[in-house]
Amino acid sequence: MKIYHNQLQQTLSQGFKPIWLVFGDEPWQKNDSLINIKSHAQQQGFSETIRFSSDNSFDWQQLIDEYQSMSLFASQRIIEVEFASVKIGDNGNKTLLALAEIIEKNASLQEVIFILHGPKLDGPTANRKWFKALSQLGCYLPLYDVDVKALPRWLQNQARSLNVNLAPELSSLLIELFEGNLPALAQELQKLSLLFPNNQQISLTDAEQLVIKQAKFNPFQIIDAILQGDCKKCLFMLDQLQQEGTAAGQIIWVLHKEINQLYAMLDKLKQGKQLNDLYKEYRIWDKRKPLYQYALTHISLNNVKRAMSRLADIDLLSKTSSEFNTFVLLADLCVTLYHGETLQHFSLNYEYD
Repeated sequence: MKIYHNQLQQTLSQGFKPIWLVFGDEPWQKNDSLINIKSHAQQQGFSETIRFSSDNSFDWQQLIDEYQSMSLFASQRIIEVEFASVKIGDNGNKTLLALAEIIEKNASLQEVIFILHGPKLDGPTANRKWFKALSQLGCYLPLYDVDVKALPRWLQNQARSLNVNLAPELSSLLIELFEGNLPALAQELQKLSLLFPNNQQISLTDAEQLVIKQAKFNPFQIIDAILQGDCKKCLFMLDQLQQEGTAAGQIIWVLHKEINQLYAMLDKLKQGKQLNDLYKEYRIWDKRKPLYQYALTHISLNNVKRAMSRLADIDLLSKTSSEFNTFVLLADLCVTLYHGETLQHFSLNYEYD
């Protein structure tokens, strides 16, 4: 069974599940999910926890041996397995499939709960026999980043659970300041719940001196802002990444890959290829199709060519000169994709004699 984070409490209340599969890269949801699953299990009498961490030399047979052994301390146990990688090799695949068969045969025992967690699953791993078998026996909880569109609802739900009453303008400020950093936003809400008890409404004036700016972005989020045509947001993200000490080379690599793809897609559209065919060719997920539809209808082929040329210059300057702020040049690049016909008249060389 596949569920999402906002369905976890309801699912836990429905009864015993021998398997919990928690995979994804969003840290707050992962930590919150694991805490809630373990806490619920402990309330049901699962007082002993055995932990394993998989690596290249991990002996997967230990999981079957542990499941079949008798505990000296508790009849009901939690066996937690942290995956260093979702690539577990043939031995891991075969052993976990065998484990699923054993658990299914002993379904009536309800003495052991497995919690398997790790990084985001790729498509091939999610289609492995072991993963399908285990998810059918229990629950698969994929963890996705909470994007800016979903963040207001997440904020409302989390504030309600903490009895925090946020004024609308404060909610808007928190979303702006903490976008991309869910753990920091959750901590800020907990702090507000302690400082403003009894569900009293917290105004912007009440909280503005307490709230610390902790937005946190990664280079891939800049791509989403570019595809949306939100140049202002691109510049804000670049400023934050520079302050955090992100290497400009990482951003250049991500932008180079995306701009080359945009060029190829626009060129094929010009030749008469259909947009849906391009989505299939470049494996664009349904969730991201609106982003690409906007970009491909608002970015011209000429501006992509200009951006490619400017990116090559930026890459060279970043490696050969210390006189230029690479992040300022990258800001120019983002704007070029939508306004290249204007920026082409301005040199990247802003050094004065």
